[in-house]
Amino acid sequence: MPWRVGGRRAGRAARGPRGQHVIVVDLGYGDAGKGTVVDWLCATRPVRTVVRFNGGAQAAHNVVLRDGRHHTFAQFGAGTFRPGVRTHLSRHVVVDPLALAAEAVDGAALLATPYHRAANGPGSWPAEPTGTVPAGWGVGEAVAYGLAHPDQAPRVADCRSPELLRRRLTVLRDRLSAELGPLDAPPVADCLPAYRAFAERVEIVDRGWLVAELRAGTCVFEGAQGVLLDEWHGFHPYTTWSTTTAANAEALLAEAGLAGSATRLGVLRTVTTRHGPGPLVTEDPALGLTDPHNPTNPWQGRFRFGHFDAVAHAYALAVAGGVDGLALTHLDLVGQGLDLRICHRYTDSDGLVPGPPGDLDRQAALTTRLLQARPVYDRPSPVDWPTAVEQTLGVPVVLTSHGPTAEDKRVRAVQLDAARSDRGTVTRSAVGGRPH
Repeated sequence: MPWRVGGRRAGRAARGPRGQHVIVVDLGYGDAGKGTVVDWLCATRPVRTVVRFNGGAQAAHNVVLRDGRHHTFAQFGAGTFRPGVRTHLSRHVVVDPLALAAEAVDGAALLATPYHRAANGPGSWPAEPTGTVPAGWGVGEAVAYGLAHPDQAPRVADCRSPELLRRRLTVLRDRLSAELGPLDAPPVADCLPAYRAFAERVEIVDRGWLVAELRAGTCVFEGAQGVLLDEWHGFHPYTTWSTTTAANAEALLAEAGLAGSATRLGVLRTVTTRHGPGPLVTEDPALGLTDPHNPTNPWQGRFRFGHFDAVAHAYALAVAGGVDGLALTHLDLVGQGLDLRICHRYTDSDGLVPGPPGDLDRQAALTTRLLQARPVYDRPSPVDWPTAVEQTLGVPVVLTSHGPTAEDKRVRAVQLDAARSDRGTVTRSAVGGRPH
């Protein structure tokens, strides 16, 4: 039996009215436009803080303003251009102080140091490289070290204790040097002044800060990378050292007594893309597309394009526990003479069904099958893309994006009966703001 998409809706179980907070997740391999969606959210409502809930300094979320100003946000939230919007780096983010002076950082967050960066250089690629997100920032090394040595891993709060930080950096450097040889990184003594300056500049907080912030007003949770790269549910080994679903954001909300209250917004683009090697069943070089913000580079490899892979995106929805609505980006590609299709099934057998988290052997076997699968396009190219996507995935498309700026976004007036499913409820007001 071929893999298929359809049947039940992929929204969430009804749990009463949604709250004012919004969780933004990418339901692909990343690069779907989370940054521009977060910027739009912050431009159309009174947002207090953008909360980053995974990833690290390797993120690259592009925001373009109406006047042409453009910035690629890494650790700052993508709403930073909007007056009064703050950034909070939660404990689930790997923080690189030498690349950031932020506003509020959870002291429990891991530090990415020059020694992690050196260990993550081209000569130290792991046996099974991800090829999915920019390497060289030391994020993966910092996470691995934190897992192996949780009580000795440098953390943001250590920047307020120079002697403690010196000891931890020294141990880290010595361990990595013993494992990998001499590291191309500065001495510990040369790093300490920068970390002290960081501690003086930023607001290093505990968990109570975010609890108070969530109770004080609207926050937008900004995810990094994509659900199909998730460390446990992605297609191993082409994954990331990060939980890319909404799980971390939901955990932070639960700590504030707001479990399940946020609106989840999934982001997809009209073409499915990914960086570097790994499964991309619908890849089609004949599309001839390029992305100025995602060029080929030595760390990630080639940026690849394929037709809309509804099978993979439905899998991402299931892994993520569903979303309340979709933001569909890059609709400006429609009507440019491209024969853009939606893949509803593959030629391979067996279903694309999520497994238990942590079973990487199962995920690796799934990867092998995906690398051999071929897409089936048994329907013509859609005329009305938002309707086609929501009918295929069973989730309403509540926001469309026809260009890089907030002014290029449109709130879609979905029919109430179409927006209601057996697992959730979304209306125009769930996305909120004023239409652009």
